[in-house]
Amino acid sequence: MRRTVSPISLVLIVSASLLASGPARADAIDGNWCHADGRSLSIKGPQLTTPGGKQIEGDYDRHGFAYVVPAFEPEAGATITMVLISETEMRLISPAHPDQLWRRCGKPIS
Repeated sequence: MRRTVSPISLVLIVSASLLASGPARADAIDGNWCHADGRSLSIKGPQLTTPGGKQIEGDYDRHGFAYVVPAFEPEAGATITMVLISETEMRLISPAHPDQLWRRCGKPIS
């Protein structure tokens, strides 16, 4: 006797498999990121333009980035960590405030 899987069961099986595989990962954290309060930053490999406009280098990983905040910027000396959570969202983690959600934004206007 042959068993068939109903379409609803198939959807549930595929959904469970996707959820069990962990969070979706975008291709790379590189790009321009904006926060709802108007701040922005830009990542290109190990190069970072901070929200304060400084060009510095940090610890780059395809799906994450970490840097020490430069002098004369808020939180100077603190280590900031960023983790890509989807193609359009990134979580910024700082010891001084709750985690922040940043979204991709367009290229900066010069």
